[in-house]
Amino acid sequence: MVFNASIALNWILFLALFPIAFFWLRRAWRIVVKRDFSEVALKRGEPPAHPEKFAPFAALINLIAGIVVVFVIVGVVAAALDFANWTAIAGVTLWGKFFADFILSRHAHPMFGKKG
Repeated sequence: MVFNASIALNWILFLALFPIAFFWLRRAWRIVVKRDFSEVALKRGEPPAHPEKFAPFAALINLIAGIVVVFVIVGVVAAALDFANWTAIAGVTLWGKFFADFILSRHAHPMFGKKG
């Protein structure tokens, strides 16, 4: 096996999955168990007027994404997922979570109409 930039980037992606899963599952834990809504639907660092209204959706987004990333980590370590599959699952999960958080934050902070 020849070490090149592609292999280095694949290792970086795989190793990055560990802290990503930790932070996403920790955020879901904080929302569900500790009832900490300080990171729910932030827009420019500010929470919405009633973050508890959007907390179940934020918790679900973080929980599902965290579980999928843990599944990918276990699949790679157990050699159950080949390269094309685990990178595709990880990439779609990362982008899907970012888009879902963006959509939730924009829904929680309406531009027009009633606030909160």
